[in-house]
Amino acid sequence: MTVLGEPIWNNPELNRRVGFCPEQDAFYSGMTGLRWVTGLLSLNGYPPEETRRRALKALEEMDLLDAKDKKIGAYSKGMRQRVKLAQAIAHDPQILFLDEPLSGMDPMGRRHTIRLIKTWAAAGRSIIVSSHILHEIESMTSSILLVNHGRIVAEGNVHEIRELIEDHPHRIFIQCEDPRQLASRLVGWPMVAGMRLDEDGVEVQTRKPDLFFNDLPDVILADKVKVTRLLSPDDNLQAVFDYLVK
Repeated sequence: MTVLGEPIWNNPELNRRVGFCPEQDAFYSGMTGLRWVTGLLSLNGYPPEETRRRALKALEEMDLLDAKDKKIGAYSKGMRQRVKLAQAIAHDPQILFLDEPLSGMDPMGRRHTIRLIKTWAAAGRSIIVSSHILHEIESMTSSILLVNHGRIVAEGNVHEIRELIEDHPHRIFIQCEDPRQLASRLVGWPMVAGMRLDEDGVEVQTRKPDLFFNDLPDVILADKVKVTRLLSPDDNLQAVFDYLVK
């Protein structure tokens, strides 16, 4: 295995180019956040003035400046996660490995961190995120690698991967005021492989979703069907993963 074109074993110089945020905590809980990040930076060979400058910058980026002098043992789960991210970025690595980076964060913290990850990527930094919360991965990137029991089962973006699963027709749910009227128009369509009707709307199964979405507006406008919601239960990473591992 190589990282950035270099072997990973007995290669301390490579460590300086890599940032890592582990899922599990491994702190000296009696240390303050600032002392912990500066201590790790010093292991990369930075002088004291530079370690403090970099540590403060990273803590500020993770919105932890107010807690920099508080002991990590008193941090909340979300704060501990953010200080791990601060140490991962403090030495300005070329590549980041983030294992469950949003674990324990509140909704505001999750949104802030997702924005940061996307900003880092846009700035040219390579980032590999590992997570079993698939909708969070979907909110960060369109470049996805799905792994099941150590085996790669698919690679690409959600839509590309979904198109490969030919055994499972694409489900589309249309919520409308008159489901029976809409169903009567759709039942004869050649791209409709199946249909389920309930009081709220119509769920259509199709093997040609692009054609279906292209033609659907004509029917809605011609029959003056009032549609209140349109969604695809299959058009997300969790559904794709569930199909692939069945």
